[in-house]
Amino acid sequence: MMDIVRKRIYARAGLLGNPSDGYNGKTISISVRNFWSEVVLYEWDEVEIVLAQNDRARFRSIHDLANDVQLHGYYGGIRLVKATIKRFVEYCRAQNITLHQRNFSVRYETNIPRQVGLAGSSSIIIATLRCLLEYYQVDMPLEIQPTFALSIEVEELGIGAGLQDRVIQCYENMVYMDFDQSQERTINGLVCYAYEPLELPTRPPLYVAMHTALSEPTELFHNDLRGRFNRGEEAVVKAMQRFASYAAEGRDALLNGDTERLGQLIDANFDTRHEVTRLPDWQVKMVMTARQCGASAKFSGSGGAIIGTYEGPAMLAELRVAMANIGSEVIVPRIYAEAI
Repeated sequence: MMDIVRKRIYARAGLLGNPSDGYNGKTISISVRNFWSEVVLYEWDEVEIVLAQNDRARFRSIHDLANDVQLHGYYGGIRLVKATIKRFVEYCRAQNITLHQRNFSVRYETNIPRQVGLAGSSSIIIATLRCLLEYYQVDMPLEIQPTFALSIEVEELGIGAGLQDRVIQCYENMVYMDFDQSQERTINGLVCYAYEPLELPTRPPLYVAMHTALSEPTELFHNDLRGRFNRGEEAVVKAMQRFASYAAEGRDALLNGDTERLGQLIDANFDTRHEVTRLPDWQVKMVMTARQCGASAKFSGSGGAIIGTYEGPAMLAELRVAMANIGSEVIVPRIYAEAI
């Protein structure tokens, strides 16, 4: 019987500290198990990558093509799969790991909304990596899997990104991450930092809202901010320090069940980001609409989705209506596989 390897990696939302993960900061992220990418790999006569539904090459008109590119960008997931396979081979060569000669067919699918900051690209990469590790019986330490995934996007594909997405997608649930240089370690030639899974006494009341009709590729946000940081712009450098402090305080608030303080930190995280970044009006409107309902709010990633706390079912219901009125959908993220 044919052996089938199937791996599912979930969407994620940055709860606090982002985007300081790329700047030796600190962050907290959660799994959003409502959405996922799944990769299936099985033995085949030759190495074959099967196109997914979103890898479109046929359109109804030139206007349809233009709209698709505006919404989804130029690239589908096939480049992510190819780059992961290439890097996996190079890693195994560097570690003197001999791979068996059986070929495979690989296919993927994803229901993660694209370009709204829920980490769809990295989920495909990590799911592909997990399939390869099992198929070839290779042991890659968990601590370096996020760095391996990041290297594929940054070095192979030129996508601006940070480590936090890959850390939470490798570790799952909720993780506090400290990227300070004092925490840096190297395993098998790959750098890793301090990653602390958070097991909470109570589950915080969190929501995620997303606007899928309008979005901004992650590259556009990160590249601009990186340049300003590298030039030593004081406002950006100080903002990164503040982002990191929000995550450190948020860790304590979560462990103490202090939802009020958590909400205050979430709001501060967005306000700091707003101070140092020019944001599209529709993104700011999402945050302000949530706040008018009494909820806290910040971006969950690069823009297009927000995350925050709410107080009780009535506020959640009000939030759903208010966000729907501006074209956004509200979900309650499933963070853990089982209730804690």
